Amino acid sequence: MADSSKLLVAIDRSEREKLHVAINEYKGRSYLDLRIFYTTDNGETWRPTQKGVTCAPEHLETLRDAVEEAMKEFMAIE
Repeated sequence: MADSSKLLVAIDRSEREKLHVAINEYKGRSYLDLRIFYTTDNGETWRPTQKGVTCAPEHLETLRDAVEEAMKEFMAIE
């Protein structure tokens, strides 16, 4: 269980699922967490699933570079 969390964005995937991008702290270390959350009560309560990925701060530049490359690829398609 996370010691603390700061939600950066929640992206709708469907009426019952969202992708949460958050900064979480666990045992004194901070991580970027991308995790699928779900609801069973029409959005009143959102619960995390095991589906997700945690990225250590030292890997954020590599992740950013990959996202920027993906954006270039998708923009070229449009």
